[in-house]
Amino acid sequence: MVRQPLTPEQIAAGQRLGAALRVARAGRSLVEVALTAGISPETLRKIEAGRLPAPAFGTVVCLSQALDVPLSDLADVWLADMPIRQAS
Repeated sequence: MVRQPLTPEQIAAGQRLGAALRVARAGRSLVEVALTAGISPETLRKIEAGRLPAPAFGTVVCLSQALDVPLSDLADVWLADMPIRQAS
């Protein structure tokens, strides 16, 4: 299966998500949050920098729990400014 390239909107959504996670992390160290979420610090660094704009759902769930941020809040960040899709 070939993965389709991300659209500019998806890349922007990933950058928003990364920025929101960085803000939520606040005074906690990147290493502490990453290890609590069960991911590598380098993965969290890439997500926060927008270099990994579409992290796996499980990763986002674990970060949501590690940062005590409701998953719905992270979904709202991702969906902000995304075009509305019609149901098919």
